[in-house]
Amino acid sequence: MTPGPDLQQLIDTIRTDTGSDDVLEQLATASSTITDLTATSDAALGYFVDRARGAGRSWVEISAVLGVSKQAAHKRFSDSWPVKLDLERFTLRTKVVIQAASGIARERGQGFVGTEHLLLGLFTEPQSVATLLMISAGLTEDDVLAAVDAEFPPAAAGDPADAGELPMTPRASHVIGYATEEALLLGHNYIGTEHLLMAFYHFPGGVAAKVLNQLGLTEQAARDGVRVALEELTKGK
Repeated sequence: MTPGPDLQQLIDTIRTDTGSDDVLEQLATASSTITDLTATSDAALGYFVDRARGAGRSWVEISAVLGVSKQAAHKRFSDSWPVKLDLERFTLRTKVVIQAASGIARERGQGFVGTEHLLLGLFTEPQSVATLLMISAGLTEDDVLAAVDAEFPPAAAGDPADAGELPMTPRASHVIGYATEEALLLGHNYIGTEHLLMAFYHFPGGVAAKVLNQLGLTEQAARDGVRVALEELTKGK
């Protein structure tokens, strides 16, 4: 098994990432780093628990492997992935994007839908507010795909994703939830692609937010762009 970073490596990384000798700044970086590592570890474990459940393994078998009680395993992982998304107030374009994300994940040989797949899915709706905004900011589909590949490459050839409905990672499912929150904050009774775009930034450690920032579309730029786009749409009515 490939070993993870030891304590000293982790300390050195935190110090380097902080770029300062200030102890409080280092503490803040340490807190953020550990939180991100914990979330990623939990997501990875939840993914394999979900695969085991999908393969018909019982909670008794799973709990035995994890070394915890059946009740503890069920409590921790029974809600690892949302069973069904409530898309009632999502626009047709946003629904298409979410559905396309699953197909993109499968094409990339990845057995889950992450924020990166939702981001790539936006390009299946080229006339949507979010996609037009990205294009106007100079983000082409090829650029985004290349940046996603650099962050999280596709699976090796011959390693296809599992058949059946793909689960969403916790971050991706929470992005869907934050899209609803973004819509409510703007007083909208629908959830559009623009709300999905802004929701990515709630998880700066997610692949989608990393890629957007790397390519120059910061959260503030995205929010300003959405505001202007919606104002223009309102004037055109």
